[in-house]
Amino acid sequence: MGGARHSEQSGKEITDLSFESGEGKPGESGHVSVLLQECIDGLKIRPEGIYLDGTLGLGGHSAAIASKLTTGRLIGIDRDETAIVRAGERLKPFGGRVTLVHGTFGNLGEILDHLGIPAVDGMLFDLGVSSPQLDEAERGFSYRMDSPLDMRMDRSQSKTARDVVNGYDEEALSRILFTYGEERYARRISAAIVKARALAPIETTDRLVEIIRSAMPAAALREKQHPAKRSFQAIRIEVNGELSEVEQMMQTAPDWLRKGGRLCVISFHSLEDRIVKQGIAAREHGCTCPREAPVCTCGFVQTLRSVTKKPILPAPAECAANPRARSARLRVAERV
Repeated sequence: MGGARHSEQSGKEITDLSFESGEGKPGESGHVSVLLQECIDGLKIRPEGIYLDGTLGLGGHSAAIASKLTTGRLIGIDRDETAIVRAGERLKPFGGRVTLVHGTFGNLGEILDHLGIPAVDGMLFDLGVSSPQLDEAERGFSYRMDSPLDMRMDRSQSKTARDVVNGYDEEALSRILFTYGEERYARRISAAIVKARALAPIETTDRLVEIIRSAMPAAALREKQHPAKRSFQAIRIEVNGELSEVEQMMQTAPDWLRKGGRLCVISFHSLEDRIVKQGIAAREHGCTCPREAPVCTCGFVQTLRSVTKKPILPAPAECAANPRARSARLRVAERV
């Protein structure tokens, strides 16, 4: 297994895990990747191509991609070092076809440049929080299990959910809850958080859930959705800078695709999907000239083409088997 390498551009260590050559099938795992076949179809994988999975997770999508490669190569990126280790075990059978990198997909250009790869044939991004992060209580992502407030996807970063909950002022908290969580009781919840932390710092997920519940009206507590879901989502997005990361990726990724290469992005949140949709549209219909102008004079050059007009949704059978797939939206675009 390859060792760590240092990126002179970022000053941050990039862990590049390359496996000795070997053949095999994807490792067994109880985890089911969302929209798996739809992603494979969307990528139009060539056996000799180079592909990038920007959100490695447990390696389900990566294993499916690698299984279709012969002389090709797969680059897997994840900001969570635990994911690198777990996916690495699953992807070992694919040998030298796979390189795993500890980093963020917003820096994909820097990563590919560091690896000496000028362009790739396809990219896949499965946005949001991964199943292991939700399921492991100590990570602090879940509102259903008590744990210290953390929510960091990359444990090497300093900012945690505790810092956000105890350090942001009431106005900032309200803005985050409303904007990132679309929480209609954002003002009431942020006021309750500030009042509670004045007595003692808020340290655990259970304590935060208790405060959120106390701030919401009885009618809201009777809704099917857990009362803390939107707030936890908003705080997680803020801790990890998720939306800015998606924006950076959408600005960068198309330029690292070869002509004919595919970009596949799965989002689970309307804000993420909007960034992806607008990012594709800017590359597809970005001309700012008046419609009546006989020729384009703004200098726009189309670089993406939407493969489908609307996002691809999971089939009812997948939603029934995997409830986390229900809000998934896949958008596919091709480099032109």
